[in-house]
Amino acid sequence: MKWTFFHKLGSPKWFYDISGRWLPWFAIASALLLVIGTIWGLVFAPQDYQQGNSFRIIYIHVPAAFLAQSIYVTLAICGVVGLVWRMKLADVALQCAAPIGAWMTFIALITGAIWGKPTWGTYWVWDARLTSMLILLFLYFGIIALGQAISNRDTAAKAVAVLAIVGVVNIPIIKYSVDWWNTLHQPATFKITEKPAMPMEMWLPLLLMVLGFYALFTVCLLMRMRVEVLRREGRTRWAREALEKLK
Repeated sequence: MKWTFFHKLGSPKWFYDISGRWLPWFAIASALLLVIGTIWGLVFAPQDYQQGNSFRIIYIHVPAAFLAQSIYVTLAICGVVGLVWRMKLADVALQCAAPIGAWMTFIALITGAIWGKPTWGTYWVWDARLTSMLILLFLYFGIIALGQAISNRDTAAKAVAVLAIVGVVNIPIIKYSVDWWNTLHQPATFKITEKPAMPMEMWLPLLLMVLGFYALFTVCLLMRMRVEVLRREGRTRWAREALEKLK
């Protein structure tokens, strides 16, 4: 098995060059998917027979919650790669993705509270799903704070990697909390491996929004990583040349 591509990921210069080619495509895909999904979901999708128009917040809430969990899994994978193979880009990706994941978790919690008021009659309950999502937000905050508190880069990289790996145990708790405990939160709405639990005219715009959120995350992550790579590699010749081109 050839590991050429995997080892190339450890090269900051290669990453900077290839990410510059990817960015426009992901940006276009993100814009198209989000615009089409938003208009379709908010304007043309039919009302829910129980929740009426209030269900439409699902087109923001579900993609944000889905992405918040996926980003944390990504952090844990980057942590393993950084500790085992000592790739500098793994630490860059981990620390650049953490703030995005925190924002997605915050959006999921806020939209969930707004949705919960007309559905449950309250903005917040100490429901297993809601509580574990709140813990996820605190884990993101912990990773961000830990990375900023330790001045030595190598020590900070190891510390945030360990925290990301340990904290990933919360992800299956979030996912299966509605199955393991008696909760107010409804079962998963968006499932790739099973038949949709909603009409296709409601599910398809949700699918577009989920894909759009992932494309947007990719754009934001690549942009943040490119800036961080230039900052860390500022003394190298290729980084100086790249900075000159940006001026």
